[in-house]
Amino acid sequence: MPTLTRGPSGPSGSEPHRHRRVAESFGADAARYDRARPAYPDALVHRIVAALPGRDVLDVGAGTGIEARQFTTAGCTVLGVEPDARMAAFARRGGVEVEVARFEDWEAAGRRFDAVVAGTAWHWVDPVAGAVKAGQVLRPGGLLAPFHHVPQLPAEVAGALAEAHRRVAPDSPVDLGRLKGSALDASQPLFTRIADGIRRSGLFGAPEQWHVAWERTYTREEWLDQLPTFGALTGLPPDGLREVLDAVGAVVDARGGQVTVPYTTVAVTALRSGGV
Repeated sequence: MPTLTRGPSGPSGSEPHRHRRVAESFGADAARYDRARPAYPDALVHRIVAALPGRDVLDVGAGTGIEARQFTTAGCTVLGVEPDARMAAFARRGGVEVEVARFEDWEAAGRRFDAVVAGTAWHWVDPVAGAVKAGQVLRPGGLLAPFHHVPQLPAEVAGALAEAHRRVAPDSPVDLGRLKGSALDASQPLFTRIADGIRRSGLFGAPEQWHVAWERTYTREEWLDQLPTFGALTGLPPDGLREVLDAVGAVVDARGGQVTVPYTTVAVTALRSGGV
């Protein structure tokens, strides 16, 4: 999903983790979120698991449990931390153990883990405080691995989305116009901020980026089902959301009723340094 960020030089108030209203808006339709949001590439999940000293995983911003279920299937024991009680309740119904808290405030109560992961959620976490908390709960040699989907929307789809959003939310601080360029380039400030937070914590080795490229073809109905889960759209009034969906739907119709989206899923990873 588009992670709606700005570059490191922007004002501190524009950093995503400061926008708690958006971060905690997704639970308004948890079933849609779980149904419409894509899972993560098995190749990335398996690479993370192969790098771990054990199989105890902490999933930060667990949401409805999408990645937690994937790590469980890969043989891990997963505990989720999720600030939205509605999302947590949905995840629990799917068999995921979840505790409700913001990660920065969550109490580990002496528990330690082999991995701290986050699926398209670490941009809602303070990059330094989050890395420090992760370092505190990881065993030596454990892995911090927040990862995000980066979709490269077809230009005409991105253009229709940006223009419709600008019409219905002219005062929005989010500019979806950037989606018309290279999505991976536009997302690099986020990954730089994550890596800088890891370095500043002083608890990890040098961070790396792991990339997995894949694509998915959506029907018109599937794509329009997913759009309301984008952070820039969750707060729109019903009429405004309908205008955006109609505009994007018309473009998808013109493309034959489907849209193929290339993705790169990017993980910023770092190993916990030795010691306690």
